[in-house]
Amino acid sequence: MRPSASPLAAFAPAKVNLFLHVGGPDAEGYHPISSLMVFADVGDQVMIQASDAPAFETSGPFGAAIPADGDNLVVRAARAFHAKLGGPVPPYRLILDKRLPIAAGLGGGSSDAGAALKLLRDTLAPNLSDDDLEPLAASLGSDGAACLRATALMAEGRGEILSPAPALPALYAVLVNPGVPSPTGAVYRAYDAAVHPDGAARPILPERLETAEEAAAWLAVATRNDLEAPAVALEPRIGEALDVLREEPESLLVRMSGSGATCFALCAGDIEAETLAERLEVLRPDWWVRRCRLS
Repeated sequence: MRPSASPLAAFAPAKVNLFLHVGGPDAEGYHPISSLMVFADVGDQVMIQASDAPAFETSGPFGAAIPADGDNLVVRAARAFHAKLGGPVPPYRLILDKRLPIAAGLGGGSSDAGAALKLLRDTLAPNLSDDDLEPLAASLGSDGAACLRATALMAEGRGEILSPAPALPALYAVLVNPGVPSPTGAVYRAYDAAVHPDGAARPILPERLETAEEAAAWLAVATRNDLEAPAVALEPRIGEALDVLREEPESLLVRMSGSGATCFALCAGDIEAETLAERLEVLRPDWWVRRCRLS
């Protein structure tokens, strides 16, 4: 099967860590985690199109800020896919429409890779299942397997141990990025100076959370993001975004996602999220602000 002349597309949703518990580094320097991950209805898009020769391009608001060579996770995903498939590589163009900020704690690169793997599978090898693709995604990074599934789940170990999330209500949120990167490596190194005493321990998970208010209350009492304090220490503008969100009446819970710099506010519903997003867009036009639904 060959790609068509018209682009085919796959959505790459933003990942949000509702909580992120982190242990100290093991002998190989990896940090065990326990995290409840959900996925937003905002994100990037990956497209594939028939071409005379293999090519990879970037577009979108943040396309110019990412590598368009072998360092890009979309390119690495394509290489891993063809290594598994074997045989000649048909000529095609992959296009990444990059709409999520860079180094933002939203799993953008891993989600892009997962979308690329599914798109290549659907186009070139529809006999492969998601289970066949998951080891490829996991090999690309700690968020890779979770971002391939792109549905609410628990991630533990180095991110490769996945299990079902509690039953969640409809969650509406506002994502805010203050326009600064938060490189994961630097944040983890700062965290290593003061590892949380509870480490990567999993909280006692409820079977079901009925409302956004109940979810926010449980998250506030029983969970945390261990990377939030070191990220804020390295980049105070993340702390400024958190402070602004915490002052807004629509915010039920305010937290940073992943290693930052994107922060989120859970809201009671879509109307509250829309109201908050519109206010922030006026108050801070220099910030990246998106209202979304999480699932």
